[in-house]
Amino acid sequence: MNKTLIASILAISVVGFYGTAGLAFAQYSTGETGASSLEETLQLARDAVRITAENPGAGSGTPFLDATGILGSTIIAGAVFGGMAGALFYKGRQGKYAAPGRG
Repeated sequence: MNKTLIASILAISVVGFYGTAGLAFAQYSTGETGASSLEETLQLARDAVRITAENPGAGSGTPFLDATGILGSTIIAGAVFGGMAGALFYKGRQGKYAAPGRG
């Protein structure tokens, strides 16, 4: 029973891997042939630089929530996750499984 289960899981994972391995590179295929040539890659890079220069407000999206860059986003993320952790700690000290007499 266990050998059959392990063998079937292994077979499914191998078939699944080789069945989807070609799709992993589909995002890089361009042009008429489906293969990315150097000229097409350079043209795409030039277009990306031109579009970024024309729209400076769009940017790359690095400073999320636009709170003055990385430091602001770190503070915002710390506040969000810290608030969630605080709520979980607070709720964990209450309830029927909390040890009586502690806090």
